[in-house]
Amino acid sequence: MRRLFRKAFVTVILALFGYLVYVSVQIGRQSTRDEARPADAILVLGAAEYRGRPSPVLKARLDHALALYKQKMAPILITTGGAGGDPDFTEGGVGRSYLIGHDVPSDAIVVEPEIAASLDRAVAEAHGRLFALPTYTALLELRTLLADRGLAREYWQ
Repeated sequence: MRRLFRKAFVTVILALFGYLVYVSVQIGRQSTRDEARPADAILVLGAAEYRGRPSPVLKARLDHALALYKQKMAPILITTGGAGGDPDFTEGGVGRSYLIGHDVPSDAIVVEPEIAASLDRAVAEAHGRLFALPTYTALLELRTLLADRGLAREYWQ
């Protein structure tokens, strides 16, 4: 009986390791794909800001959005995010300032403090395709919001 349990345990561990390798390979493959296509708007989900400056994560999203905008992939940038611990700045406002500082006209930038309102605004602005630049955890929330609005399937395709 003990031997059977040991074999089952080793089998489960090997299966989990195999699954981890499979997922890692899939992530590696996806990370090298450029799926940029023209869209009606680019949605930049907020991340931390530090006294009016974007965190490294937010800066990376803004730089990606800026690159897509300069390639004329979309005419509108929507920055999101409310005030964290700093009452003087919001993530969306910091994103707007950053983009304006990189020569994006202010009339091409829309700021929304909350993700749900941001999504509704983005869907209204983007009559077709929408780029979203979230983190993984924000992506899960975004998928749920899209599914709730009938704009995406409940589960990953």
